[in-house]
Amino acid sequence: MSGRDLFCQPRRVRHGAALTLVFASVLIAGAATGSFGQGGARRAHGTGAPAPAAYGDAVTEAAARAMADGKSPMEAAERAVSRSGDRWSAVYSQGEYQEFQEALDGRYTGVGLSARRERGGRIEVTGVRPGSPAAAAGIRGGDRLRSIDGSSVDGRPVTEVVSLLRGDSGGGDDAAAGTRVRLGLQRGTHTWTEQLRRARLSTDSVTVRRLPGGATLIRIAAFTKGSGDTVRNAVERAPAGAGIILDLRGNSGGLVTEAVTAASAFLDGGLVATYDVNGDQRALHAAPGGDTARPLVALVDGGTMSAAELLTGALQDRGRAVVVGTRTFGKGSIQMPSRLPDGSVAELTVGHYRTPAGHTVDGRGITPDLEAGDRALDRARTVLGGLGRTP
Repeated sequence: MSGRDLFCQPRRVRHGAALTLVFASVLIAGAATGSFGQGGARRAHGTGAPAPAAYGDAVTEAAARAMADGKSPMEAAERAVSRSGDRWSAVYSQGEYQEFQEALDGRYTGVGLSARRERGGRIEVTGVRPGSPAAAAGIRGGDRLRSIDGSSVDGRPVTEVVSLLRGDSGGGDDAAAGTRVRLGLQRGTHTWTEQLRRARLSTDSVTVRRLPGGATLIRIAAFTKGSGDTVRNAVERAPAGAGIILDLRGNSGGLVTEAVTAASAFLDGGLVATYDVNGDQRALHAAPGGDTARPLVALVDGGTMSAAELLTGALQDRGRAVVVGTRTFGKGSIQMPSRLPDGSVAELTVGHYRTPAGHTVDGRGITPDLEAGDRALDRARTVLGGLGRTP
């Protein structure tokens, strides 16, 4: 499941601190829930946009001028970002940014829904977190969300809808926890209203289960804090000689430090990716000591993005995994935050990353070694069996 109610970006980072870069996961919910569509996934972003350094200066200068003129720095920055044509840069309120940081720590406030906007502007529930207020109310994936607190959500951006679900009032997650929200819903021809109480929830970004035959399936929904170590522990605990399927489908990204830690579970050191920040070339390396012998298949799709693509590219280029599924999203740009005078934050594109073989991901995605659609997991198990180990 994805969407801002369940997982968000970004996290405060420091310029020059390579392993704390956030390869942001899309403007909160848009592409993560599929609302940009495959056409958008294949468009290279930033065409005709200003150079990163000059672009960042233009945004911060616009905010400073607005502050001096007694106007809103956040609104001025939003206009500058909109004019740039960069689909990945965005401006967030101080409260929103605080929520993003907490979400990457694996905590958030909401009702447990993820959503996307369908053609015609309707909002559809794409997932319900088990044990959440939404699950307790019987809401299901595929239900239509018609209104929030009596206000229609048709035609609204998904980001705005999820902000309403979360109760974002600039006071952070704790302020919203326990408050009530009234949802207007529709299933088929039946319409009804549910009143839910927002709750503090935690994300289980990594799930592990044993498949028939002994192989281990490790699913990473997002790279939140601690997810890399969870992957490493799962690999260490997997039965000796059994293969692993690493499921990255729908993974919208997150903290790159966690993606590098996950790569270290399967690599014995070496290059994970190269990247640039305002023209300064840098590199990310795996830690030594990973399991390089165990058969490995990586499952990907059009929702595999950003840090998840970084991990996929490393495993594929270095011959460590067979990649099965469909072409990944193609989000290979890097955003860093700039604090504006009013406390809001502008997340601005500063560079791009490349796989160990030098392939550019942004706007192109990663092509799997074996194309597979609806029965991708079955195909992955077949491939794993063909590698000479337990299917």
